[in-house]
Amino acid sequence: MTGEPIRASKTTTIRYERDRPGELVHMDVKKLGRIPDGGGWKAHGRSRREETYQRTQPVGYDYVHSLVDDHSRLAYSEVLPDEKGTTCAAFLERAIAYFAARGITRIERLITDNAWAYRYSLRQVCADHGIRQKFIRPHCPWQNGKVERFNRTLQTEWAYRRPYATNTERTRALAPWLEFYNTGRCHSALRGFPPISRLEPTS
Repeated sequence: MTGEPIRASKTTTIRYERDRPGELVHMDVKKLGRIPDGGGWKAHGRSRREETYQRTQPVGYDYVHSLVDDHSRLAYSEVLPDEKGTTCAAFLERAIAYFAARGITRIERLITDNAWAYRYSLRQVCADHGIRQKFIRPHCPWQNGKVERFNRTLQTEWAYRRPYATNTERTRALAPWLEFYNTGRCHSALRGFPPISRLEPTS
C-alpha cells in the first residue's frame, strides 16, 4: 500500500555482485508449456484452452536452459527438449563458447540448484574448463537470484509478450530477443546500460 518493496525474508535483502566477468555464473532451467499449432490460450482465450485440452493430448513442455554472468548479466539461453544430464552438459559447453566469443574467456565458478543433472552431470565439463562448481543451499533459490530474475524477464519479454501462432515461431524469437537483451536493453542493476557495456570489446 505504501509502495515500499516487501521482501520474503531478511536473507533476500543481502545482495552481492562479483567484481569481474566470469568470476561467477548462474545456471538454471525454466519449464514452459509448448504452444499448439494455431496458437494457444493467449491467442484464442482461456475457454479455447479448456476446449483444446479436452479434445487433444497435451502438447508437452520446452525447457529453456540459461547461463547468466554475475558481474555483467550477460545471458545465454537455448530451448531444449528436456533437462537430462547430457542435455545440461552439452548446453554448458555451448554457453561457455558463447561467453568466450563475447570476451568472457575464463569462467571461474558456476552456481546451480541441487538438481541431479547439475550435481552429477556437469563435473566433467567443469573439470575440462577449470570451473569450480557450487550449489545453493536447499530451499534457498535467492542464492541463484541472477538467473532466477532473468527467467522472469525471459517469460514476460519473450515467452508471453505476444501471442505466437506456433511453438516454432516462439523458439525462433528467442535468439533476436537475447541479442537485444545483451546489447540494447537497459538494465536497472547496471545503471541503465546493457550487459555488453561491462565487457571488453572483442575483435
